Amino acid sequence: MRLRQIEDFVAVVESGSIRAAARKLGLSQPAITKSMRRLEVELKSQLLQRTPRGVVPTPSGRAFFARARAAQAELRKAEEEVSQIGGGGAGSVAFGVVPAAIPVVPQAVVRFRQQFPRARLRILEGYTHTLLPLVRDETLDMALGVRFDPNLDPALTFRPLFRFEYAVVARKGHPLRSARSLAELADSGWISLTPSGSPGGPLDRAFSSAGLPEPHQMVRCESHNIAVAMLAKTDMVGIMSRRMLSDPLTRDFIHEIAVGDAMPSYTVGIFARADPPLTPFAAAMAKAATAAARELASRAS
Repeated sequence: MRLRQIEDFVAVVESGSIRAAARKLGLSQPAITKSMRRLEVELKSQLLQRTPRGVVPTPSGRAFFARARAAQAELRKAEEEVSQIGGGGAGSVAFGVVPAAIPVVPQAVVRFRQQFPRARLRILEGYTHTLLPLVRDETLDMALGVRFDPNLDPALTFRPLFRFEYAVVARKGHPLRSARSLAELADSGWISLTPSGSPGGPLDRAFSSAGLPEPHQMVRCESHNIAVAMLAKTDMVGIMSRRMLSDPLTRDFIHEIAVGDAMPSYTVGIFARADPPLTPFAAAMAKAATAAARELASRAS
């Protein structure tokens, strides 16, 4: 098996057709077709099949694709490490960020840029359940995420940065802004920032701790910006990190409803693969994020 065959296969799966993969790689269609046939012969398994929607991987092909992408990512990281050791400074870092960790990012990037001004950065905002699969398959070097589950995937490591508490929030002038318990808000429309079928999220935990059933009127939203817009422009109620209430994009439209019920708290930290270790560039970004989190905590105390 050759690296060229792996690159060809990944391109075909990602492009959805032989023609598109050939165009992407600057090769002829017959060359790609021949490469795929040889790969299937060597692996003794059919990896691709044609459908009306294009070329798609078989079950064996999907399994091989996951490993092939990881292999490509490892080769890219190896090239960047060699480049850095040799004096180059144009590597890259890709990392994910949950909304609760956004306040850490600006200062972390400034710190990182001081050390590696030519490095390429990719930052993806999302939620922990969407970012961790991208860390596992090495699409992302790491993720600043929330640890909801005490049982950590053995394929990942977790380095805590800071702990934060959630608060009940609604638009300014909300008719129930004087409520002092979740029970008074139970019949309101709620917005939850955890996916359907994922119990143990902050809203579920808050209601469970208060001895209340899950709200009947609930929208599960996996976009922070959409959730903020809905809270600001409707009478829906939600819970979010208390830290986010100081954000300029939030504080002018949303405020806390000071209920007496206990609110859940969670730890934000850095998720990374257990093996292999972070590249020097990614390790530098992780160090910058850690320093920025400490500075943020010292200002808040």
